Amino acid sequence: MVRILLVRGLLVGLLAGLVAGGFALAFGEPRVDDAIALEEAAAQVASPEPAGHAEEAGHSHGEEAEVSRPVQKGGLFLATGLYGLAVGGVFALVFAGLRGRVGPRSDGRLALAAAGTAFAAVIVVPFVKYPANPPAVGDPDTINSRTLLYVVMILVGLAATAIAVATARRITAGPWARWVGTVVAFLVPVVAAWWLLPTVNEVPDGFPATLLWQFRLASIGTQLVFWTAFGVLFGWASDRVPRRTAAPAHVAAPG
Repeated sequence: MVRILLVRGLLVGLLAGLVAGGFALAFGEPRVDDAIALEEAAAQVASPEPAGHAEEAGHSHGEEAEVSRPVQKGGLFLATGLYGLAVGGVFALVFAGLRGRVGPRSDGRLALAAAGTAFAAVIVVPFVKYPANPPAVGDPDTINSRTLLYVVMILVGLAATAIAVATARRITAGPWARWVGTVVAFLVPVVAAWWLLPTVNEVPDGFPATLLWQFRLASIGTQLVFWTAFGVLFGWASDRVPRRTAAPAHVAAPG
């Protein structure tokens, strides 16, 4: 059963990754092009050297770059496809452990619930504190510290999810009390981390706020498309994987 779920998770993850890549190409890449144009224009204004040297002094993203923009856009599908494969494999293994033990009895509903929980814990929680930024935003010297802070927020989201699940299993007062207790148990560590961890704001003065938010919406939208497509498709696929059944009562136990 686990092998069947793993194979289907990998295939569904790959498909969902390609769908998300199409969304990113349509809505995210135009914002990246705009940000690159602003970055290169600022480099040309700041540098007294000829245009070619000014572009080299900044970050070259055009046709002359080591990896040209057309190649980068094509590589987007490779990146989202590999991301989908990785997520699909891990998700399938976790789902196999949860199947029949927690949550909704329907595999499709369990897959949707698990995908929604993963989206909230791994994507939304860190994104609220440290949203994605386009090119020309962010100091290259702080990339390691920013990456570490982002990983910490992911771990906080996962820990908050574990606490919320444990809380839900302990509350027996009724469905409303269970929902309220679960949400509170999830939000307390998350809000505490949002409050305690340092804020990172490296948006340069004069950067268009509209472009910044369009890029961030496209970024979170890409993840939303991926997890929605993955949850729906994996739920549909997992509903068709037979559950392990116990031996009939009339079969005598060995020995």
